[in-house]
Amino acid sequence: MSSFNESPSIIPCAGPLNRRGFMRIGLTGFATLSWPGLLRLRAENALKSAHEKTAIIMVWLPGGLSHLDSYDPKPDIGSEYRGPFKTIGTKVPGTRITEWLPLHAKLADKFTIVRSMNQKAGGHPAGSMQLLSGDPDERDKPKPKLPDWMCVANYLRSKAEKRTNPLPIYLGINPPLEYNGPAYLGDAYSPFAVMDDPNRPNFEVPNIGLADPAESRRLSDRVALRKSLDTLERGFDTEGELGALDQFEAQAMTLLTNPRTRDAFDLSKEDAHTRDRYGRNCWGQQLLLARRLVESGVEILTTSLSGPLCGRVQNWDDHAVNHHVFDGLRFRAKAYDQAVSMLIEDIYERGLDKRVLVVVTGEFGRTPKISFDRSTGAGDASAPAGTLQPGRDHWPRAFSNIWAGGGIQTGGIIGATDKRGEDVIERACGPGDFLATIYHHLGIDSSKITINDFNGRPTALVNDGKPIAELMGRAS
Repeated sequence: MSSFNESPSIIPCAGPLNRRGFMRIGLTGFATLSWPGLLRLRAENALKSAHEKTAIIMVWLPGGLSHLDSYDPKPDIGSEYRGPFKTIGTKVPGTRITEWLPLHAKLADKFTIVRSMNQKAGGHPAGSMQLLSGDPDERDKPKPKLPDWMCVANYLRSKAEKRTNPLPIYLGINPPLEYNGPAYLGDAYSPFAVMDDPNRPNFEVPNIGLADPAESRRLSDRVALRKSLDTLERGFDTEGELGALDQFEAQAMTLLTNPRTRDAFDLSKEDAHTRDRYGRNCWGQQLLLARRLVESGVEILTTSLSGPLCGRVQNWDDHAVNHHVFDGLRFRAKAYDQAVSMLIEDIYERGLDKRVLVVVTGEFGRTPKISFDRSTGAGDASAPAGTLQPGRDHWPRAFSNIWAGGGIQTGGIIGATDKRGEDVIERACGPGDFLATIYHHLGIDSSKITINDFNGRPTALVNDGKPIAELMGRAS
C-alpha cells in the first residue's frame, strides 16, 4: 500500500449522531452459559481451553479521534498543527503518548498502537463502511452495500455449529449502527442491541430472562398462534425469508424466556471497587458490561463511546463549528482513559488475553492542520454561538488505533506518519488489513471464504488485505 497524497474533500456534517432509542434483536446461535462460579474460575485461569471460542470487543469512537492529540503526537511541529497537550513517557521505553492518557501510559506494554492506518473515504458513512465492511466506495451512501465484519462473523459462526447458550453470538451496547449493518445477510445477523446507559441506578435490559413462568407460557402461545395464521403466506415465500424469521424468532424467544440471561447483564453482581475502577459513568459501565458479557459467552461485542460524555454534539466529530477540539478532548479525557485502560487491564488480569481481542478505533483521524470557525452553539466543549474556536476536520489519510489481548504482540508501535501526521510513511495498513486481522483472530480465513450477495454472486470478505503480521509477532 502507499500513502494517499491527494487532500480528501472535507464533507460537511449533518450534525450530531442521534442515539436511537430502540432495542434491536438479531440472534443467531448460542453457546453454553457457565454457572457464575465456573465463569470466575475460567476467567482466572490463564490457560486457554481447547473448546473456548475466541471473542472480540470493538470500542468505536464515532466521528474519529485526533491521532495527533492522542496516540501519534507531534510535539516538534509548528503551532498551526500542534495542539496544547504535552507528551508523556509510557511503560514502553521510547513510546510517548499525549498527557491526557496517563492510565494508558502505565499499561502501554499491554497494547500495541498502529499509527499507520489509512483509508480513502472522507465522510462518516463511507469511512465507517470502508473500515468495517471493506467497501471501497468513497461516496457516502444511505445504507451499506456490504455487511460489516461483525454481522459476517455472526453469520459464519452461527452456520458452523448449533449453540445452546441463551446469550447471542453478537451483542452491541450502544453499538455503531448508524452506517453499518448486515446488508444482504439479513436482519437475523444484526446485533442484539442494548440502547441504554448501564450506569443508571435502575438500568435493566428489558425483555430478557422473564421471571414469571406464566408470562413465558403466554408469550409462547402467542407465537404459536401467529405461526398458525401465516401458513398460507408461506406458499408464496420463494426466497425463504420466513424461514429466516423463524430462526430469528426462536432465538429471540430463548433470550426472552431463559432466566439465566439476566445474570450476565446484572452489573450489581460486580463489586463496588471494580465498578469504580472502570468509572461510574456510561462509558465505564459499558466497557465493564462488555467484559462481563464476553466472559459469559458473547463472542462479538461492539460498543460506541458517544453521547453526553463527548460534549455538545455527543461524538468525536471535532469540527470547530461543533466543538472546541482541545476542550472536547479535555472534557472526555478522564472517562475515556479510565474506561479503556481498565478494560485492557481486566482482560489480562482475568486470563482472557489469549481469547479476547480488544480493538479501539474510529473511522478516521482529524486534520493535522488546525482549522478555525465560529461555534454553532454553546454547550460542553463548545463556546457560545458565533465564538471563533479551533477544530480539526475529517482525515482518512492517516490515523491510529490500539489493539490488546487476543494473544497478539503488545508493547510497541506499528507504522509511522510523516512529521506533521499527514501521511503514512511506514507500514501502511488499510481497511483490508484491519478486517483480515480481526477475521484471523476469529478463526475465519478471509482469503478463501466468500458469501453470496443478493444476486447470488460470491463476494470476498476482504479485498487487498492481509492480517497485520507484526501484531502476531511475525515480520511483514
